[in-house]
Amino acid sequence: MKIAIIGATGFVGSALVNEFADRKHEITAIARTPKDTSNAKWVAADVYNADALAEILKGHDVVVNAFNPGWSNPNIYNDSMKGSKAIQEAVKKAGVKRFITIGGAGSLFVAPGLQAIDTPDFPKEIYDGANAARDYLNIIQEEKDLDWAFFSPAFEMHQGTKTGRTGKYRLGLENPVFNDEQRSILSVEDLAVVIADEVETPKHHQVRFTAGY
Repeated sequence: MKIAIIGATGFVGSALVNEFADRKHEITAIARTPKDTSNAKWVAADVYNADALAEILKGHDVVVNAFNPGWSNPNIYNDSMKGSKAIQEAVKKAGVKRFITIGGAGSLFVAPGLQAIDTPDFPKEIYDGANAARDYLNIIQEEKDLDWAFFSPAFEMHQGTKTGRTGKYRLGLENPVFNDEQRSILSVEDLAVVIADEVETPKHHQVRFTAGY
């Protein structure tokens, strides 16, 4: 399959490029500052320019969006929303129907009517980025034309998660997937496995989903 990965140099995007390359897919890796590797065709793009991005995305089977303007960005909320909307518009203009976007875990429900982001212990330093992901989820849930899926990672999916690639996971929808120790955990390598499996064998259509061990 021909896969476009947006945000391909980031923490999640890099793992996605590696996983899809290992599975022998044809990859267009899109980033503001592309790398130079043999496992993908690297393309520089401004995600805020929907028309130019659409030209790059034309002809792909699937677009996987791992865009993140940076957790240290003081304008992360506005930049996240602007970029996410532009990417969604570009996918539609490109005529690509299948669109998978990586969002945040903060919008997962930890109790009836209570999202993790609204709990007292939610980390304030990532609130703005997580809130942007939640607000964008509300936007894409109104999308009727694209065959979209929104993936919320586990709470413990970060650079300190050292389980590596196991190839094993359990799926969920609106609630976190907890293990026997009541931890919601997934490595970035296994996040890439989840997304690659979803691309190859689609199970989620116009819905949010999550995964964990």
